[in-house]
Amino acid sequence: MKATPRAFAPSPACRGGLGWGALDLKSFTPSQPPPARRGRSLCAAVLALLLVLVTPAHADKIRDLVQVAGVRSNQLIGYGLVVGLDGSGDQTTQAPFTTQSLENMLQQFGITVPANARPQLKNAAAVMVTADLPPFAKPGQTIDVTVASIGNAKSIRGGQLLMAPLRGADGNVYAVAQGSVVVGGISAQGKSGSSVQVNISASGRIPNGASVERVVASSFAGGGDLMLNLNTADFTTATRIATAINQAYGAGTAQPLDGGSVSVRGPQDPAQKVAWLGAIQNLDVQPGDAPARIVVNSRTGTVVIGSDVRVSAAAVAHGAIQVTVGEQAQVSQPAPFSRGQTAIVPSSSVQVSEEGAHMFKFGPGVSLDTIVRAVNQVGATPSDLISILQALKQAGALHADLVVI
Repeated sequence: MKATPRAFAPSPACRGGLGWGALDLKSFTPSQPPPARRGRSLCAAVLALLLVLVTPAHADKIRDLVQVAGVRSNQLIGYGLVVGLDGSGDQTTQAPFTTQSLENMLQQFGITVPANARPQLKNAAAVMVTADLPPFAKPGQTIDVTVASIGNAKSIRGGQLLMAPLRGADGNVYAVAQGSVVVGGISAQGKSGSSVQVNISASGRIPNGASVERVVASSFAGGGDLMLNLNTADFTTATRIATAINQAYGAGTAQPLDGGSVSVRGPQDPAQKVAWLGAIQNLDVQPGDAPARIVVNSRTGTVVIGSDVRVSAAAVAHGAIQVTVGEQAQVSQPAPFSRGQTAIVPSSSVQVSEEGAHMFKFGPGVSLDTIVRAVNQVGATPSDLISILQALKQAGALHADLVVI
């Protein structure tokens, strides 16, 4: 709720007067505050209350609304082997690349596997290793990695990932992963073939399992203006961000370029730029109102309606048609001595029934609460609600964006 500031006329006590009538010093004891102090205290309380009322009730930090251009994470990927499995590894006859990878690794240790030997491995699995390299990560720091089987391994629980280099999009190695795999799922199988599985046991994570080896170049330390990219593009929010920065650091410091970015002029010294950007991120900004939007997931039946959705005057009737088809075979028996043959004749019955359609009416400009209440009263399912919303949109009565995902 936003409060509208009103004109405030201070009382005589606020303007320096007493506002308590004539002053009679005889009527006051030393323990009582003089009327002038009480008048000034009352004035200060009223002014503080007005400041609270005119302050925006909802404000976000700039750090929650934007991202600094160039300050981003980078995806890393690598190939490796997980060993030490309890017979749940890859079946090498169907995944020969596991054996090939193991032979190449053994050659680096001076062990040569005969060409005609085909080891049947059950305790090793070929995996893909992925990780996100956070911004400003330095060599020696550790990051989490995710390990996922690419063969036919049943489980990698209890396995040990051997040293696997992680490469970026440019092909350079930025981290090296190794460690014990932590798996959240579990699977078990009996001799009869029955099995049970909870979650996925063919993938897991290694906390702090990779060591950073290379620094990713960032444009943050370079010169030039900084670019603040909004998480959700909105012209009002971009304008308010620029206004808040200009009020704090002077006119011309920030300039909105479009609905999704704000250009900010800052110091050239990297140390000053860090402190200055940290102060900017702590500024409070009231974001613009979210657009009136309805998001519909037709696969799961999920419907999310925004608070600013409005519906014009409209009457809605929605009913379900049910078609029932029954098949029943009947035997056709010929008359005695008629030389006929007994035959099976199909008999079909088709019935069409329509449930009683409930009609409800929307008044002009109804709110979200009214929409939900009307739909609940008729007992509409999510699928019915999706059909109703689509029909209202086609009729021009729904004043909102209908997004189907």
